[in-house]
Amino acid sequence: MPRSTKKGPYVKESLLKKVQRAKRGELKEIKTWSRASMITPEMVGLTIKVHNGKTHVPVYIVENMVGHKLGEFAPTRTFRGHGGMKKKRAPSLT
Repeated sequence: MPRSTKKGPYVKESLLKKVQRAKRGELKEIKTWSRASMITPEMVGLTIKVHNGKTHVPVYIVENMVGHKLGEFAPTRTFRGHGGMKKKRAPSLT
């Protein structure tokens, strides 16, 4: 169930402060662990490094992302493929 509209979007306070500092040019890169924070219009044009559990994944914010959460753009799992064909055993020579 989505968040109530009367509450407004959730954005971590420290992330908002970092975004404002980056817009002024004081901050070069923004690192965050807050995957649940909503992307706001102030973030458009910035690159935010979002933690995926192992590393920080750089996410360039574009206008279509506004309203989504940061964690949606930093995948936490890597797909290695389904089973596939196993190599046949070589017949023994004896």
